[in-house]
Amino acid sequence: MRRLLLSGGLLLAMGLAPALGYAATDHGTADEAKAMVEKAIALIKSEGPEKAFAAFDDPANKDFHYKDLYIFVRSMDGNTVAHGANKGMIGHTSLDLKDADGKLYNKEMIDDAKTKGSGWVDYRWPDPVDKKIEQKSSYIERVGDYVVGAGFYKQ
Repeated sequence: MRRLLLSGGLLLAMGLAPALGYAATDHGTADEAKAMVEKAIALIKSEGPEKAFAAFDDPANKDFHYKDLYIFVRSMDGNTVAHGANKGMIGHTSLDLKDADGKLYNKEMIDDAKTKGSGWVDYRWPDPVDKKIEQKSSYIERVGDYVVGAGFYKQ
């Protein structure tokens, strides 16, 4: 089935999406992921890490939970200190976590943050919508002793 990014759900509201063979998607974009990271960093700088991390972990906070986008934060040693999609990750070091192809993507995020300060890391991960392994890319940026990121699925 073809996917269509719907602006305001117009085709859905008109009842045309299914008839035209399109499905609405709840996936965020690269620009939305990067903007969310920038907003998260601004909150860390203005309110401090503790208050910001609570906002990132709260699924009711729509500033940091939009479509399938969410914020994750790791300390420079790889310990997860905030995770908008899985609070069970908090307190766990995830440098040895591998994607579907065996890539140590979290280690790459930390390494890029240390050497470049920011950037994109590509990996393959299960899509929460259709459960298939898909290409995902996360924008990460270092702020102090933390790596702040958000990822999107490349559809």
